[in-house]
Amino acid sequence: MNNQQEIKIDKELLRDRALGALMGAFIGDALGVGPHWYYDLDKLVEDYGPWIDGYTKPRPGRYHENLEPGQSSQSGILLEMVLRSIVERGTYDQADFCDRLDNELFPLLDGTPMNGPGGYTSQSIRDAWRKRTQEGLAWGDVAGNADNTEAVERIIAIAVRFALNPSNLAHSAIANTSLTQNDGTVLAMTVAYACVLGMLVEGHALDTQISDKLMARVKDGVLPFHTITKGKLEAPDRGQKEIKVEGVFPSPDALITPSGIARAVQDASIQIEPASKVALLYGLPCAVFSLLPASYYLAARFPNDFESAVLHAVNGGGQNLARAMLTGALSGAMVGLSGIPKRFIDGLDKSTDLLILANQLVDQM
Repeated sequence: MNNQQEIKIDKELLRDRALGALMGAFIGDALGVGPHWYYDLDKLVEDYGPWIDGYTKPRPGRYHENLEPGQSSQSGILLEMVLRSIVERGTYDQADFCDRLDNELFPLLDGTPMNGPGGYTSQSIRDAWRKRTQEGLAWGDVAGNADNTEAVERIIAIAVRFALNPSNLAHSAIANTSLTQNDGTVLAMTVAYACVLGMLVEGHALDTQISDKLMARVKDGVLPFHTITKGKLEAPDRGQKEIKVEGVFPSPDALITPSGIARAVQDASIQIEPASKVALLYGLPCAVFSLLPASYYLAARFPNDFESAVLHAVNGGGQNLARAMLTGALSGAMVGLSGIPKRFIDGLDKSTDLLILANQLVDQM
């Protein structure tokens, strides 16, 4: 498919959006480090006040207590690892990424949650570490059924790198996600997020039309989702054959969700005030089915306001670090690096190095 037939590509705007997506993700991650995983929302307000508006230091005994404001959690470290691998290899090289996990990350872990770079190690990474280092299993045999967004966070770099090649984007995202997670729903929702992010980097809007555009790519055989409907999800014709594409997903439902959420944003009869309360609506926990809809909502609600999108993500509590990281990537792609307030870049640890890496990746697009 020639994506330039769908939307005219302005190279400078493309660069701005791609850099915005990458830096937005790093910013969202760092914003969540201090107030991470408060399920008691009253305690969150007691510790950080009624509104968190920037980088903060974790309280003693919390998940990232040894980090300073603006530093990355392990989610940001893993995203940087994927980003650096792509930049140095010129493409997504699965063997190279696995080698980096084996040699750069796993030697620093001990299999317990409250340990490792970034202060906390997620369940999916702990499972992979145990199967690789303790059981000696090969890559390809270590994935587990954790339903978290750990893979979604690291494949942001893949979504940006292959935004102009959605088929390569989807298959690279599947390959990378499958290293640590094997639940079919988690895989589908993870890859769908990457496809949405890729479209935002291209220049499409997170609106009521984006799912139709994604479904058109399914029907063209570009995205590996299975579908039998026609047009705008109308019933198939009698005798119509199923659309068979090479892939793993039995339905396109994860691609349909973003437009429904965008429609809810526009519906005057649906009001969530303040917007941070969307976290309560979809759920405070770590699962993809809680975090991805909330991220779509916040990005769609504040299409031109990166600060509002990520800060409402953080102030929602629960797994706010992942929510802010995923919202930050979506919102950053929509507003571009030029639309991200400078104070978030200035306060981000290693921001100069990360910008250099991000620019090198964009050069490869």
